[in-house]
Amino acid sequence: MCGRFAMDDTVNELITEFVLATGKDPQEWTPSWNIAPTDPIPVLFASQREEGVENRFEIGHWSLVPPFSKTLKLNYPTFNARAEDITTKALWRKPIASHRAIIPALGYFEWQGEKGHKTPYFIRDPHDDVIGMAGMYSWWRDPEKSDDDPQKWRLTATILTSDAVQTLADIHDRNPVILPRELWQHWIDPTIVGDQALVDEAVRAGVAVASGLEYYEVPPVRDNGPQLIEPVGRRNVLPGL
Repeated sequence: MCGRFAMDDTVNELITEFVLATGKDPQEWTPSWNIAPTDPIPVLFASQREEGVENRFEIGHWSLVPPFSKTLKLNYPTFNARAEDITTKALWRKPIASHRAIIPALGYFEWQGEKGHKTPYFIRDPHDDVIGMAGMYSWWRDPEKSDDDPQKWRLTATILTSDAVQTLADIHDRNPVILPRELWQHWIDPTIVGDQALVDEAVRAGVAVASGLEYYEVPPVRDNGPQLIEPVGRRNVLPGL
């Protein structure tokens, strides 16, 4: 699963790379090294326009909320979505069909051990490259705001997860679906109708990327700042790497 991740300001260069062709000034991401569900997250996606597909970047709410919900807060968690049989779930059916996104990250956190004595680990690309987690998005309509309020519609998003690859299974039995850069545009293309086959293709493509990630122990994940992803001791301390 992915319940906490980090993203510094290098994502702004990535945003420019993907949306510069639109001629629009994208929102700027404020770095955070302790992003939790319902926090703001960076979301890359594409929209179908008369002139063609337009790449976009927005700051979203981490937990997907359908447009018909009366409140932004749901009674069940939606910050992750299981890739298996996703098209059979009513909540995910429309987003996976045409509202797919990439959530960029420096890496994500997982914990290992007994309750009350869990050790945090940070999982990232060994070359410190930004990873792209496959996700979905939805625009939530705030019923308390007027139709002319620019805050009437709020972007919300979720991250896909799959069974953990062998090298990460010691930490957790799930990991986010992480796509290679060359598949990002294919994944977010709204002209491609998303189905289970597309999701399964993404999961398979993500195995090689996830298998190449490194992980290491970090300090307790409290407050915020780059010190949260600094290794305690040497990197790659767990067996399997």
